[in-house]
Amino acid sequence: MSEPEPRTYVEPVPEFEELEVDAPVVGIVMGSKSDMEAMEAAEKELAERGIRSETRVMSAHREPDKVADYARNARLRGLRVIIAGAGLSAALPGVVAAHSDLPVIGVPLTSRTSVAGGLDALLSITQMPPGVPVACVGVDNARNAAVLAARILDI
Repeated sequence: MSEPEPRTYVEPVPEFEELEVDAPVVGIVMGSKSDMEAMEAAEKELAERGIRSETRVMSAHREPDKVADYARNARLRGLRVIIAGAGLSAALPGVVAAHSDLPVIGVPLTSRTSVAGGLDALLSITQMPPGVPVACVGVDNARNAAVLAARILDI
Protein backbone atom coordinates (compact mmCIF):
# COMPACT_ATOMS: atom_id res chain seq x y z
CA MET A 1 0.00 0.00 0.00
CA SER A 2 1.18 3.46 -0.80
CA GLU A 3 1.42 6.27 1.70
CA PRO A 4 -1.43 8.77 1.60
CA GLU A 5 -0.49 12.14 0.17
CA PRO A 6 0.14 14.77 2.80
CA ARG A 7 -2.63 17.33 3.12
CA THR A 8 -1.76 20.89 2.39
CA TYR A 9 -3.43 23.97 3.78
CA VAL A 10 -4.98 26.21 1.17
CA GLU A 11 -5.36 29.89 2.00
CA PRO A 12 -8.89 31.24 1.53
CA VAL A 13 -9.37 33.32 -1.58
CA PRO A 14 -9.37 36.99 -0.46
CA GLU A 15 -12.24 37.85 -2.81
CA PHE A 16 -14.54 35.52 -0.87
CA GLU A 17 -13.86 37.24 2.45
CA GLU A 18 -15.58 40.40 1.21
CA LEU A 19 -18.71 38.71 -0.11
CA GLU A 20 -21.95 39.73 1.59
CA VAL A 21 -23.71 36.85 3.30
CA ASP A 22 -27.44 37.33 3.50
CA ALA A 23 -27.91 35.41 6.75
CA PRO A 24 -29.50 37.35 9.60
CA VAL A 25 -27.23 38.59 12.39
CA VAL A 26 -29.98 39.57 14.85
CA GLY A 27 -32.73 37.26 16.02
CA ILE A 28 -35.98 38.81 17.19
CA VAL A 29 -38.15 36.50 19.26
CA MET A 30 -41.39 37.06 21.13
CA GLY A 31 -43.62 34.93 23.28
CA SER A 32 -46.89 35.49 21.44
CA LYS A 33 -48.27 36.63 18.10
CA SER A 34 -49.96 39.45 19.99
CA ASP A 35 -46.47 40.87 20.66
CA MET A 36 -45.75 41.24 16.93
CA GLU A 37 -46.99 44.82 16.60
CA ALA A 38 -44.71 46.07 19.39
CA MET A 39 -41.70 44.07 18.20
CA GLU A 40 -41.98 45.24 14.59
CA ALA A 41 -40.28 48.47 15.69
CA ALA A 42 -37.06 46.50 16.26
CA GLU A 43 -37.27 44.84 12.87
CA LYS A 44 -37.92 48.18 11.17
CA GLU A 45 -35.02 49.94 12.94
CA LEU A 46 -32.61 47.14 12.05
CA ALA A 47 -33.74 47.16 8.40
CA GLU A 48 -33.25 50.94 8.20
CA ARG A 49 -29.69 50.41 9.42
CA GLY A 50 -29.05 47.64 6.88
CA ILE A 51 -28.85 44.96 9.58
CA ARG A 52 -30.38 41.63 8.62
CA SER A 53 -32.73 40.03 11.14
CA GLU A 54 -35.15 37.17 11.53
CA THR A 55 -38.36 37.16 13.54
CA ARG A 56 -39.85 34.18 15.38
CA VAL A 57 -42.72 33.58 17.80
CA MET A 58 -42.03 31.03 20.53
CA SER A 59 -43.22 30.72 24.10
CA ALA A 60 -40.85 29.96 26.95
CA HIS A 61 -43.75 28.32 28.77
CA ARG A 62 -45.60 26.53 25.98
CA GLU A 63 -42.59 25.57 23.82
CA PRO A 64 -39.54 25.42 26.10
CA ASP A 65 -37.69 22.90 23.92
CA LYS A 66 -38.18 25.05 20.81
CA VAL A 67 -36.81 28.10 22.65
CA ALA A 68 -33.82 26.15 23.96
CA ASP A 69 -33.01 24.74 20.50
CA TYR A 70 -33.30 28.18 18.91
CA ALA A 71 -30.95 29.73 21.47
CA ARG A 72 -28.41 26.88 21.39
CA ASN A 73 -28.16 26.98 17.59
CA ALA A 74 -28.28 30.76 17.13
CA ARG A 75 -24.52 31.31 16.90
CA LEU A 76 -24.08 28.38 14.51
CA ARG A 77 -26.63 29.99 12.19
CA GLY A 78 -24.76 33.31 12.20
CA LEU A 79 -26.74 35.28 14.77
CA ARG A 80 -24.70 37.66 16.92
CA VAL A 81 -27.42 39.27 19.10
CA ILE A 82 -30.90 38.17 20.16
CA ILE A 83 -33.73 40.57 21.02
CA ALA A 84 -36.45 38.88 23.08
CA GLY A 85 -39.76 40.54 23.81
CA ALA A 86 -42.18 39.23 26.41
CA GLY A 87 -44.88 40.39 28.76
CA LEU A 88 -46.29 39.29 32.12
CA SER A 89 -43.77 36.84 33.63
CA ALA A 90 -41.44 37.70 30.72
CA ALA A 91 -39.45 34.47 30.98
CA LEU A 92 -38.42 34.37 27.32
CA PRO A 93 -35.33 36.65 27.48
CA GLY A 94 -33.93 34.77 30.48
CA VAL A 95 -34.55 31.34 28.98
CA VAL A 96 -32.86 32.41 25.75
CA ALA A 97 -29.88 33.77 27.73
CA ALA A 98 -29.66 30.53 29.73
CA HIS A 99 -29.17 28.55 26.51
CA SER A 100 -26.91 30.92 24.55
CA ASP A 101 -23.69 32.83 25.07
CA LEU A 102 -24.87 35.58 22.68
CA PRO A 103 -25.90 38.98 24.02
CA VAL A 104 -29.63 38.99 24.77
CA ILE A 105 -31.67 42.19 24.94
CA GLY A 106 -35.00 41.91 26.72
CA VAL A 107 -37.99 44.05 25.77
CA PRO A 108 -40.64 44.12 28.49
CA LEU A 109 -44.07 44.28 26.85
CA THR A 110 -47.42 45.41 28.17
CA SER A 111 -50.62 43.48 27.72
CA ARG A 112 -54.20 43.92 28.85
CA THR A 113 -53.38 41.90 31.99
CA SER A 114 -50.07 43.61 32.78
CA VAL A 115 -49.47 44.94 36.27
CA ALA A 116 -48.72 48.66 36.54
CA GLY A 117 -48.19 49.19 32.83
CA GLY A 118 -45.63 46.46 32.25
CA LEU A 119 -43.78 46.71 35.55
CA ASP A 120 -44.21 42.95 35.99
CA ALA A 121 -42.38 42.23 32.73
CA LEU A 122 -39.71 44.85 33.41
CA LEU A 123 -38.86 43.36 36.80
CA SER A 124 -38.89 39.80 35.43
CA ILE A 125 -36.36 40.68 32.76
CA THR A 126 -34.04 42.72 34.95
CA GLN A 127 -33.93 40.29 37.90
CA MET A 128 -31.77 37.60 36.33
CA PRO A 129 -29.55 35.28 38.35
CA PRO A 130 -25.75 35.69 38.31
CA GLY A 131 -24.17 34.34 35.15
CA VAL A 132 -27.31 34.74 33.01
CA PRO A 133 -27.15 38.35 31.83
CA VAL A 134 -29.99 40.01 29.94
CA ALA A 135 -29.83 43.66 28.92
CA CYS A 136 -33.16 45.40 29.30
CA VAL A 137 -34.69 48.38 27.52
CA GLY A 138 -37.80 50.33 28.47
CA VAL A 139 -41.31 48.92 28.42
CA ASP A 140 -42.57 48.48 24.84
CA ASN A 141 -39.35 49.99 23.49
CA ALA A 142 -38.30 47.46 20.87
CA ARG A 143 -36.77 50.24 18.79
CA ASN A 144 -34.21 50.93 21.53
CA ALA A 145 -33.41 47.22 21.62
CA ALA A 146 -32.53 47.42 17.93
CA VAL A 147 -30.38 50.53 18.51
CA LEU A 148 -28.55 48.68 21.30
CA ALA A 149 -28.09 45.63 19.05
CA ALA A 150 -26.56 47.87 16.38
CA ARG A 151 -24.14 49.28 18.96
CA ILE A 152 -23.20 45.80 20.15
CA LEU A 153 -22.54 44.85 16.52
CA ASP A 154 -20.64 48.13 16.04
CA ILE A 155 -22.65 48.89 12.91
